[in-house]
Amino acid sequence: MNPSESNTHHASASVPPGLRIIPRAEHGISRKNISSGALRVLYRLHEAGYKAFLVGGAVRDLLLGGHPKDFDVATDATPEQTRALFRNCRLIGRRFRLAHVVFGREIVEVATFRGTGEEGDADRHIVDGRILRDNVYGSIEEDAIRRDFTVNALYYDIADFSVRDYVGGIDDLQQRRLRLIGDPEQRYREDPVRMLRAARLAAKLGFEIAAEAAAPFAELAPLLADVAPARLFDESLKLFLAGHGLESLRRLHNHGLLKELFPATAVALSGPRAAEFGRLLGYTFTSTDERVRADKPVTPAFLFAALLWEPVRSTAQRMVADGSDPAVAWSMAVDRVMHQQAARVAIPRRFALGMEEIWALQPRFEQRQKKRVMRLLAHPRFRAAFDFLVLRAHDEPELMPLVEWWTEAQHLDPQVLGERLTPAPAVPAEQGAASKRKRPRRRRKSAAASTGTEPTAAPQ
Repeated sequence: MNPSESNTHHASASVPPGLRIIPRAEHGISRKNISSGALRVLYRLHEAGYKAFLVGGAVRDLLLGGHPKDFDVATDATPEQTRALFRNCRLIGRRFRLAHVVFGREIVEVATFRGTGEEGDADRHIVDGRILRDNVYGSIEEDAIRRDFTVNALYYDIADFSVRDYVGGIDDLQQRRLRLIGDPEQRYREDPVRMLRAARLAAKLGFEIAAEAAAPFAELAPLLADVAPARLFDESLKLFLAGHGLESLRRLHNHGLLKELFPATAVALSGPRAAEFGRLLGYTFTSTDERVRADKPVTPAFLFAALLWEPVRSTAQRMVADGSDPAVAWSMAVDRVMHQQAARVAIPRRFALGMEEIWALQPRFEQRQKKRVMRLLAHPRFRAAFDFLVLRAHDEPELMPLVEWWTEAQHLDPQVLGERLTPAPAVPAEQGAASKRKRPRRRRKSAAASTGTEPTAAPQ
């Protein structure tokens, strides 16, 4: 039976295709590339009489010649039995009960084989096709067909160092193809975030999403609107801040998924300035990917500021064209776009403030007065705002003189810079003299009379 035809809810339809065992001599996984913590967990479970397998992305990446950072273990030991073997173990999760074995900064996640079970089981709760709780345990064969993609359902057996394949994952790995286990529509309804994972994994591995796995996107993408915005923020970080953000963005856009995460961005990428905005995002994401691969710090605020730049800019321009004051228009545009975005992806306030500051500092680069320059250079968001200006200049040549001036200003001695700066406009002599004249003394009014007549200062 083809695994794409299997039904994960009924044991009668859960028979996987023939098991394929790849012996140690025929695969490239070496224990030298497995973390010491993961090996300790595998060996202790095995020595205690339990089955123990390295599973998931670590096996996939090791077979592809990569160096995974995280290692997951699957076993027939229950979470409680695992905890009994390790003092440094804690149990987590309600939706899926897991054991975390902690070795310093490394955490090895240990999961008990998942069973197929029935929807009415006490430890399995499904609402509208979505799995809300699932702690039904089973065999390794059942566990394999419960996983999402075939290339994530490969098991490295610590008992004989072989690799077990129950669902055709080795063939898909060789074909560089991403294929779901089971019926794609049903699997996406169980968890709509699987559509985002498909795009992210395809981008990371350079794989193609199988046609039958991509076909339901058009109909089921709107299900992402029902996913908690906080969870979608976490998924956005995995998509964009793991070193393959640009390709993830392309996959999301091409598969019609971006509009469910960043609707205003998707609209802008189809608007009159789509080419310019697309290039800005290309520069931004390329730079971010390079920094991630070089282990340099990155901030979500910078990336999200780029993603929403064109929606905010175009909204503000429309308001100005309708007669609004530019400063008021910009403030209203920021509020409107951020409010709409929060309904899909819950950007934490600390990052949202960073985005707004990056945007707000852009016009201040045009000001060359001494005090304003010094204040801007000292601003905590200066570097991020300047980097954003540099990215804008790629497609707005008129900004290049500003970039060159501020590039030099950052490296000048403050005293030398101060001597070069334009001083604040001088006050005309007659105006200065007038301001120094002693104003005629006015008769003091009663407190009651002055309460309603004194002007209120404008908010700064």
